[in-house]
Amino acid sequence: MKRYRNTAAAAAATALAAGLLIGTAGTGTAAPGRADSAPSDIKTVSSGWTVPWGLSWLPDGSALITERDSYLVYKLTQSGTRTEVGTVPNVVTTDGEGGLLGIAVSPNWNSDHTIYLMHTASEGNRIARMTYDGSSLGGYQTLVTGIKKNKYHNGGRLKFGPDGYLYATTGEAQTPDLSQDKNSLNGKILRMTTDGKPAPGNPFGTLVYSYGHRNPQGITWDPQGRLWEAEFGDSKYDELNLIEAGKNYGWPICEGECSTAGMTGPKRQWPTGDASPSGVTYADGAMYLAALRGERLWRIPVDGTNAGTPKAYYTSSYGRLRTVETVPGKNTLWLSTTNADSNGGEPDGADKVFQVELK
Repeated sequence: MKRYRNTAAAAAATALAAGLLIGTAGTGTAAPGRADSAPSDIKTVSSGWTVPWGLSWLPDGSALITERDSYLVYKLTQSGTRTEVGTVPNVVTTDGEGGLLGIAVSPNWNSDHTIYLMHTASEGNRIARMTYDGSSLGGYQTLVTGIKKNKYHNGGRLKFGPDGYLYATTGEAQTPDLSQDKNSLNGKILRMTTDGKPAPGNPFGTLVYSYGHRNPQGITWDPQGRLWEAEFGDSKYDELNLIEAGKNYGWPICEGECSTAGMTGPKRQWPTGDASPSGVTYADGAMYLAALRGERLWRIPVDGTNAGTPKAYYTSSYGRLRTVETVPGKNTLWLSTTNADSNGGEPDGADKVFQVELK
């Protein structure tokens, strides 16, 4: 796993940790952002993790975090206390990107004590729910099957939207044509009820909300309720997309900007070496995007439906960045690494969860 390649790089990384800009990329219409909202202080909340993947907040301000390859769920408090909650059953690995992926705490958790999980199983990827009584997991129930799996491109992010429905991102399982097949659940963003049924108002009367995606792993909403998505490209461009119901986002016909009739291009794009984005979150007038291969945190100011000039932070300082989420009620992010996977090459226990203060 690369860190500082030379003295100059180490000095640059030190500057980055202080919140200094190191680079820009992307295309699109510029939008004003708040000059005082860039990352500043960063500190370690918790260490000793092995490929943490999903993160969802509990009402008490602590987070539930999944580990992809151990199939374990942990509770992590903001003071850094980590407690094992339990193992999710029926999970298998793909010896690549599959395993225990996204997690979403029910918006009615105080009354139903339910969490939702996306994971790889023997027949494919699935969405399930379990109960969590504050100390352990139980009551496993499968909600959605029929999502094909592969070694790579499994998607996996789960989040509840401001409309109260559950959204899931699915990869095209290394079968690009599935992205354009509206009868397939792969290469899509799905929208469903808490029972795993198509949400009212879905454009095709199915679980499918948008299609033409390659391997989306990040979704978030801005304060106006608009849905934004981070997506892995192939060999040319990664994308930040503004998602609308029923729209086709182009893969495999388009990668990055798209002029094909009936397809929607990204709001921003990056060379794949600069991003490979997984998590994305909104905070203080901007999208924050965690990059794996790019080993950096991107900040993209947004103004309505426009995305401004991206700025990169922490390049090569902390390795591969998987998940970024906004701490509820605070001008703060949590940011996790994925250095103990096959691409990072570091040993088990090498991953960390950081806290990033925004100015």
